[in-house]
Amino acid sequence: MPAPEAAPAPASPPPTTDMVNVQIDGVWLKFPKGTRMIEACKEAKKDVPHYCYHPKLSSPGNCRMCLVEMGMPPRPAPGTEPEKDEHGMPKIGWMPRAVIACANTVAEGMGIRTDSLLTQECRKGVMEFLLINHPLDCPICDQAGECRLQEFSVEHGKGESRFRENKVKKPKNVDIGPRVRLDDERCIMCSRCIRFSAEIADDPVLGFTERGSHTTLAVHPGKRLENNYSLNTVDICPVGALTSNDFRFQQRVWFLSETNGICTGCARGCNMEIGARGDTIFRQTPRENNDVNSTWMCDQGRLDFHFVNSELRLTDPMVKTAGKHEVASWKKAIQTIADGVAGVKGDEIAIIASARMTNEELFFVKHLAKTLGTENVDVIPRTGGADNYLRADDLNPNSNGVRQILGTEPGSKLAGITELMSRGRLRVVFALGENLLKCGFERRDLEKVSLLTTLHILANASAELSHVVLAGNAYAEKRGSMINATGRLQRLNKAVNAPGNARDTWEILRDIIVAIGGSNGLYSVEDVFKRIAAEVPALEGLSYAKIGDLGLPVLQTSEAVPLLEREKERKAKGIIVG
Repeated sequence: MPAPEAAPAPASPPPTTDMVNVQIDGVWLKFPKGTRMIEACKEAKKDVPHYCYHPKLSSPGNCRMCLVEMGMPPRPAPGTEPEKDEHGMPKIGWMPRAVIACANTVAEGMGIRTDSLLTQECRKGVMEFLLINHPLDCPICDQAGECRLQEFSVEHGKGESRFRENKVKKPKNVDIGPRVRLDDERCIMCSRCIRFSAEIADDPVLGFTERGSHTTLAVHPGKRLENNYSLNTVDICPVGALTSNDFRFQQRVWFLSETNGICTGCARGCNMEIGARGDTIFRQTPRENNDVNSTWMCDQGRLDFHFVNSELRLTDPMVKTAGKHEVASWKKAIQTIADGVAGVKGDEIAIIASARMTNEELFFVKHLAKTLGTENVDVIPRTGGADNYLRADDLNPNSNGVRQILGTEPGSKLAGITELMSRGRLRVVFALGENLLKCGFERRDLEKVSLLTTLHILANASAELSHVVLAGNAYAEKRGSMINATGRLQRLNKAVNAPGNARDTWEILRDIIVAIGGSNGLYSVEDVFKRIAAEVPALEGLSYAKIGDLGLPVLQTSEAVPLLEREKERKAKGIIVG
């Protein structure tokens, strides 16, 4: 008889956190020992203006905007008790000079004043120095409307200038990289861009040169700011010194509507905000999610939106008549498909879907295959994107959704489908969200298919060969959900409307199923997700409301995010707040 297994050792309790008493603007609060003063004030809902400080970067303490008044209980004379205040806490002795809140930490009995006369005068002085050489070009600056210098000059500035000398002239419109421009006159030397490039992107190409009022930001000789995360420097620049070549002079930010979304450029699913005016997208910027992408985003993903505004967008369904495509009504296009599949056996039908589709769309792909009686269903795999920062090796945003909903490994059936097509055994093929001629399929094989249906957002070579072309919608035009590489379920939200008569992809698939003879009675994307949650164990009991803006982990995977792992190490060492 085998010996019984040893009982697992009890989990060690988490280390205790020392708490300290800190008075902020007259109110005593408790904080973990080692908390930065600026973070303690933030928790106390006391705003401390700052420029150089960023919780994801080291704190150089060079802008001095976060000056606050600080005090500590004086040491009592031998044999005497410390003097107490009305709260029974040691009375604080205030220092005659202000200290920076970004690099100092709280201690037992510390007092902080964020709005005292000394603090106000210090901030006014700092603002006055920052504005001495700053150009008055706010009307043409891309940062206008979200500029910290504008905001803090109103809140903490003097409202007038005592400077009577000529401003120092510095380089303007400097090309420092393929995606970023520099206006040195606007730079306030916060060094955020320098620290990001060195600490996060591992590309230390930026630095300061000269001294005093003549200090300028520059790229190192023979270098350029051209890493795939360069546009994050534009995001964190508190003024308009660094601007995006893509967004520069395109739109005023107060005209943009911001919608929470996720990037579909790879399986990471970085959280972002989609900035649009009307039905045109103008920019995409990262949104903080410490379980997915921290506060960063790669350039490739954030710039991957221009196809949504493309002139090649499909705007109407089309049916090929006498070898020529003609615009048709949705009813006619869908009925053409239903007539074309009538009497066709399931093993003569194939569906090539896409791992770029949402869970809701994949749900209807599954039920379309069931209605047609075919098992020839697969998606196109794409790999090779990993960069040791945020980009995942899997370049499809919803491969895990395919595994959970279609129950297949991406690409596992493609070889068989390709062989059937090459032998002329397939009479009906659905290309859903993929240009098959770019995915390894041969033109001569596609020409053998009696009914080729393409559902896409762009005119492409496969659509030219198709008998029916259906106009779907892009990621920014739909609501839905996806499961990223780490197994996190996240939501897409609609930011703009699809062009022309293009429709939601899930609705198109639903109507095809109904026309063929199926029935579902699903009329909203929320209803579709409820059905998915009832059928897929990993999503059981979930709803859009429960997913929230930051998503929920639903699967255990071996995927780790290199950038987040390094961030955890830096936080554990006290280098950053995180």
